[in-house]
Amino acid sequence: MIILGIDTSCDDTSAAVVTSDRRVLSSVINSQIRLHHPYGGVVPELASREHVRNIVPVVQKAMDTAGVSWTDLDGIAVTVGPGLIGSLLVGLHYARGLAWARGIPLVGVNHLEGHILSILLEDETPSFPFVTLTVSGGHTSLYLVERPGVYRVLGQTLDDAAGEAFDKIAKILGLGYPGGPIIESLAASGRGDRIAFPRAMLSPGSLDFSFSGLKTAVSLYTQRWNQSPEEQANVQREDIAASFQEAVIDVLAAKLFQAAEEHRVDAVVAAGGVACNRALRERIRKEAESRGMQAFWPRPGYCTDNGAMIAEAGRLRMRNGERADLDTDVRSRYPVEDLQPMAGS
Repeated sequence: MIILGIDTSCDDTSAAVVTSDRRVLSSVINSQIRLHHPYGGVVPELASREHVRNIVPVVQKAMDTAGVSWTDLDGIAVTVGPGLIGSLLVGLHYARGLAWARGIPLVGVNHLEGHILSILLEDETPSFPFVTLTVSGGHTSLYLVERPGVYRVLGQTLDDAAGEAFDKIAKILGLGYPGGPIIESLAASGRGDRIAFPRAMLSPGSLDFSFSGLKTAVSLYTQRWNQSPEEQANVQREDIAASFQEAVIDVLAAKLFQAAEEHRVDAVVAAGGVACNRALRERIRKEAESRGMQAFWPRPGYCTDNGAMIAEAGRLRMRNGERADLDTDVRSRYPVEDLQPMAGS
């Protein structure tokens, strides 16, 4: 089975070709960072227009790189939600047109399921069940992954996602967009214990997340820091970035392993764009080692939005006999709880 995966859920136009034995024959991603950089975040209308310009050449490059023709494809998988409506529509309409014109089966994929299953694209994969932390600009959630298609939500953000907090703090510090890589780079030269920013653990035993209080604390501190030459002499911008990053990582790691202990799993996974953060990975690796657990994360190219994870999720759905009608639509919100289990998976 050879599947073409297409993702246009936010600001990256991506396409990939994946086989039934989980080989990624190609993965092409066109980033819109330069387009949105002046605005400090994604502008939905601009993102949609850019997808329209990029979707055809990106898909064609994925096909050419994979060395396959349209007649070789057994299916097309496309993200139908969650995400930006305008962006999602570009990918879906293009995929529907291809499916109809070429007579290729189509399946709609939940973007979050793509992130959850992205670890299956690697050579080393965890045994089911395991706990996954999906952490990105739009989502921060914990899932018990019992098997493909069967996910239990253990916790989720009640306000800002972790990636969104990184972007906002980078803007407050005047660092630019996107915030994650910039703060990570700056934090490498700072002290994470320099400023005692709050860690929101919420109620005892809660696996939910909240980063709005941390964002406010960093904002208020930065305002004071900007107005105090004495404070600037003692605390560097690098220290602010490192202390903020440390506060985020403390909460993410604590709740990930709390969930793993509660559900008695032997493996944890971190996925999504923020899972590219090296400090977060190192914390998870060390914590897992100390607990006798295994830790996994996809390579960076499969952590950020990509067509390969959509192709893999779509392949499993198609193997399960699922197909999408050509009148299927997109969903800005699409909880994984709404997904149907995969029979026999």
